[in-house]
Amino acid sequence: MLINRLAIIGVGLIGGSLARALKRKKACGSVIGYGRDMANLQKAVDLKVIDEFSLTIASAVKDADVVVLATPLNTTEALLKSMRGYLRDDVIITDAGSAKGSVVEAARNTLDKLFPRFVPGHPIAGKEKSGVEASVADLFEGHRVILTPLPETSINALGLISEMWELTGAEVVQLSVEQHDEILAATSHLPHMLAYALVDCLAGMQEREEIFKFAAGGFADFTRIASSHPQMWHDICFSNRKALLNALDQFDEYLNKIRVAIREDDSDELLKIFTRARETRDRFTQMRNKLKNATE
Repeated sequence: MLINRLAIIGVGLIGGSLARALKRKKACGSVIGYGRDMANLQKAVDLKVIDEFSLTIASAVKDADVVVLATPLNTTEALLKSMRGYLRDDVIITDAGSAKGSVVEAARNTLDKLFPRFVPGHPIAGKEKSGVEASVADLFEGHRVILTPLPETSINALGLISEMWELTGAEVVQLSVEQHDEILAATSHLPHMLAYALVDCLAGMQEREEIFKFAAGGFADFTRIASSHPQMWHDICFSNRKALLNALDQFDEYLNKIRVAIREDDSDELLKIFTRARETRDRFTQMRNKLKNATE
């Protein structure tokens, strides 16, 4: 057994799916959940996602071998500060946040001598639906989990968290904090901004009822992620502000190239852009399928 007692701080899609996956592998003895919504926590118990729950952070973490933060990014520092006095000296702490710079700063500010036992992490998996009801044991299969250890990070802590995620069926990779935030700004955060912006833009048009009436599969596929949790993505925007603004600026410049090509009847340039994009998308799909097949 890898973990005797696991504490999940925030029992939603990610925290709940991690608990389900580890339970399926019999990798943990007991799972305790912490949150502010008693009804949600009771639902998690009823669904057998967790074994018990606590409405106080102290009782949730005091006996835990591993603590996983799966909460909105803007709560990280307050949660770490509130649990600091109740953590065991040999505890290992990790998180699932989509931006790592702000999380690492919060950990440095609060964990003191336990900072080396903090392993920043981010599973690159999810759904547009949230809540413990949406959690599934196979959510991470065929996906990557990025860990961003620091020079101070304990090798033993890093090893255990790596093994934990591998047991869920994920491929674990390591990046620097800066690399992670730049890459995720481009590949995850920017697409969410575009999806939200497109839906909100169309919703504000005078003929919006007719527009949505005739919207089909392409619109549904592109805008699926606009159904993601608004508060979570609000927090991500500000937690990864610098890298996201850079990605938005670069995209704006590139979108303008398409605008110019259309305005100036530059057929060749427009066709080159579309062709490159299709070829790149096809390579990405092949690579993703290969990763999924390798983990099955």
